[in-house]
Amino acid sequence: MRQVIIMIIVLIAIIILFGISGAFYTVNETQQVVVTQFGQPIGQPITKSGLKFKLPFIQQVNYFEKRILEWDGEPNQIPTKDKKYILVDTTARWKIKDALKFLQSVGNETGGQARLDDILDSATRDAVTNQNLVEAVRNTNRIIEEKTTPEDDSMGQVEELEKIEQGRELLTRAILEEASKIVPQYGIELIDIRIKRINYVADVQEKVFERMISERKRAAEQYRSEGQGKKAEIEGKRAKELNQIESDAYRVAEELKGKADAEATNIYAQAYNKSPEFYAFLKTLETYKNTIDKSTTLILTTDSEYLQYLQRSEQNPQ
Repeated sequence: MRQVIIMIIVLIAIIILFGISGAFYTVNETQQVVVTQFGQPIGQPITKSGLKFKLPFIQQVNYFEKRILEWDGEPNQIPTKDKKYILVDTTARWKIKDALKFLQSVGNETGGQARLDDILDSATRDAVTNQNLVEAVRNTNRIIEEKTTPEDDSMGQVEELEKIEQGRELLTRAILEEASKIVPQYGIELIDIRIKRINYVADVQEKVFERMISERKRAAEQYRSEGQGKKAEIEGKRAKELNQIESDAYRVAEELKGKADAEATNIYAQAYNKSPEFYAFLKTLETYKNTIDKSTTLILTTDSEYLQYLQRSEQNPQ
């Protein structure tokens, strides 16, 4: 009985010793492991999760991700086929397909990221350099097929757009295909690659902005010029209509004056026919009324009819 207890104690001590020395390790669902002994890999990568055993002190556990990892490159200055310098910013998704090969070739994730920098940047440069800028910008020719209205063409707002042969989507597929031929030797599987952003380099960008501003100013001048033309047309039409209205009003007024003068002449004629002397007398008085005021000195001869009339009026006051 005593020997059994001693054996149990010894066994427990061995288990504790192995535990302290790191003989046991765990692998979770998101990890894969390569065990090395004196720096050299032992066996195949362990991809199943659970509690594992290794020789303490002489063996070491190297953990690697099983999940998809992210690669984010730095913007690179690349000339296109049509000699336009642009900054291309790309991103990719990858994972460690063969942990053993990955350990032997690049060592760790940092090394893997550095190797992807070289491979993906080179593949991107080769693909973009062999294509015109428009291939990296657009995916389809829809903007050409849905061309703007003829009015925009007449305003000079629409430039002839270049048709694409491949487009941005096929360009990234070509980069992915080219890079996927290289990365397997490092135990890497490339899932996808995308172009995040394309921009002109600083010098070209400034010239593009200046050109855009110039085009907008030209369009604004075109609109203002057309507006002035419309204004002149409206003002001309208004002046024409105003002259027509004034002409019609003047004609109507002259017709009314003519009718009034004719009617007045007719009345004067009728009055003259009834009493020519009285008519002449009234016309004389009317003339005096219109020509003589308080400051007027009137000199009459003794045989003046007007003087004789005044004298008779004084002699026979009513």
